[in-house]
Amino acid sequence: MEEKIILLIEDNPDDIDLTLRAFKKNNIVNKIIIARDGEEALEHLFGANAVKPTLVLLDLKLPKIDGLEVLRKIRSNEKTKLYPVVVLTSSTEQSDLKAAYELGSNSYIKKPVNFEVFLEAVHKLGVYWLILNEPPVE
Repeated sequence: MEEKIILLIEDNPDDIDLTLRAFKKNNIVNKIIIARDGEEALEHLFGANAVKPTLVLLDLKLPKIDGLEVLRKIRSNEKTKLYPVVVLTSSTEQSDLKAAYELGSNSYIKKPVNFEVFLEAVHKLGVYWLILNEPPVE
């Protein structure tokens, strides 16, 4: 059985810590790879030691290469185009939401401010994408 890897693409150290704490509190013990900017994310996906994540959690406001461009590159590549990508962002811009879906995001979640609400959101993400969802077989 293949290891289910989560690629967390997030530049804010506080949001990284919050997400990791939420995963731990929800007993999500999958390997989590963190990319702190869009360039690092693309290296994890397309570089010499590329990973095949079961789930990509993508922030939009990233340094070097923004999240929408990362999503565009994921969807335009034959190898990665079917990877589940959930946008997890603090952006409330309708234009970001629309662009994310137009580029093929599987889901768009605004980061809750309250930790308890965030815990519940992470729990639901984990149950759905890591347990219930059936990805295509390559």
